[in-house]
Amino acid sequence: MPPAACHQSRGMTGAAQTLPPSAQDSGGTGPPADPANVAPEGWEELRGASDIQFAPVELPQVREREPSWLDRALETVFEALAAIIRPVALFIAEFWWILALVLAAAVLFFLARIYGPLARGAGTSGGQAAAPGRPDWRPDERESLALLEDADRLALEGRYDEATHLLLKRSVGQIAAARPEWVEPSSTARELAALPALPDAARAAFAVVAERVERSLFALRSLDRSDWEAARAAYAEFALARLGGREAA
Repeated sequence: MPPAACHQSRGMTGAAQTLPPSAQDSGGTGPPADPANVAPEGWEELRGASDIQFAPVELPQVREREPSWLDRALETVFEALAAIIRPVALFIAEFWWILALVLAAAVLFFLARIYGPLARGAGTSGGQAAAPGRPDWRPDERESLALLEDADRLALEGRYDEATHLLLKRSVGQIAAARPEWVEPSSTARELAALPALPDAARAAFAVVAERVERSLFALRSLDRSDWEAARAAYAEFALARLGGREAA
């Protein structure tokens, strides 16, 4: 081999030794491809399938529904309610202790209305027990007869509600005139009927008459003749007991 050719061969061999192994393996055409950028096997076939869509889908724009007249009316009502309730809620949050005092006062008032007459009656009954010579209260006989005549006149006209109410009203007036300490302006017939200071006959009479009057006023049912006769008999048995005893004697 000539010296020049031998020198050229040694140069090519040295250049080949300086190339990276990857270049030597690829035949010297360049660096190998990144596996992350290489499509997997079968990708081109999948990409070319006509029944699979790869293009982005454009969604249609949805128009907002216009509020109806009912929606606008309800919105106006709710806004008005919010404007009214908001100050009330702020007041309650700020002055809740005032509402607590009002609630406590209301509870005490109702308890006094329920148990006050019973306590007064118990005290009066104790006072009467200390003075056994004091006679039981009964309405005046002439007033009782006049009351029954007026009530009978109404009952004969078929006005049983008015006749029964008249018995109750004047009976309460008779008790208030004879025993003012038993009756308060706010006292009801039911409370008077529960007074232990009253004789048993008076309590029974008031219970019968008061029950009929309450039924007439609150049950929205007119009284009939049997209701009137029951109320009249109860009052007469109590108010005219002494008169009947004298007549029998």
